[in-house]
Amino acid sequence: MAAILKVTDLKKVYDDKPAVDGISFEVEKGEIFGILGPNGAGKTTTLEMIETMREIDGGTIIINGLNVAEQPNEVKQIIGVQPQSPAFQDKQKLSEIIEMFAAAYGEKVNTQEFLDDVQLGEKANSFAEQLSGGQRQRLSIAAALVHSPKVFFLDEPTTGLDPQARRNLWDLIREVRDKGVTVIMTTHYLDEAELLCDRVAIMDTGKIIALDTPKNLIQQLLERGFTKHEKVQQANLDDVFIDLTGKGLRD
Repeated sequence: MAAILKVTDLKKVYDDKPAVDGISFEVEKGEIFGILGPNGAGKTTTLEMIETMREIDGGTIIINGLNVAEQPNEVKQIIGVQPQSPAFQDKQKLSEIIEMFAAAYGEKVNTQEFLDDVQLGEKANSFAEQLSGGQRQRLSIAAALVHSPKVFFLDEPTTGLDPQARRNLWDLIREVRDKGVTVIMTTHYLDEAELLCDRVAIMDTGKIIALDTPKNLIQQLLERGFTKHEKVQQANLDDVFIDLTGKGLRD
């Protein structure tokens, strides 16, 4: 499968200290690609350079044939970005928010259809300030997709969400991918990355220290002799919570 994103020897330096230290990787069309790592590993800085939001100090980024450093305006037309903490004008209706984002790209869309797709159709005439955290994340995803981007970026999309909202967002991310959009995401929830991502890159101190499918990375760990100290069960407390309280959203 062809690569839609190619990152080569990417660098970012702050006060003579490398935040991103010469990383290289490719993302294939139509996959969900995860960037994992502890705080300060360089994940968000990497995303921001790819998204044209932060200056590149070294290396190259090519998205769908476009050079990010040389063609930032063209790149912005083909990417969607869902920030970790979306912010909207409180006294603005959801339908108006979608219309505003579409107009910014010169698009005219069916706002009800976009809101229905993220299970916010009944909230079309509600104000943004009335939304829960999970609803704000879903609205943010709808707003980021109004111009039919080829690549969609999510930065820790489920942070702070309850189990129902979190699992609902997983389904929504898969639906975005199934529509032909390449998804690139960061997350601190490793179970989330294992379930959602086709491949993951693990970063630490500005470098990529592993890159493969979650299944292969787990297998490589086992081959190095790793064993768990406790018995692995078929379910966890998260599953118990969902089973007892239901899968429905509590918006």
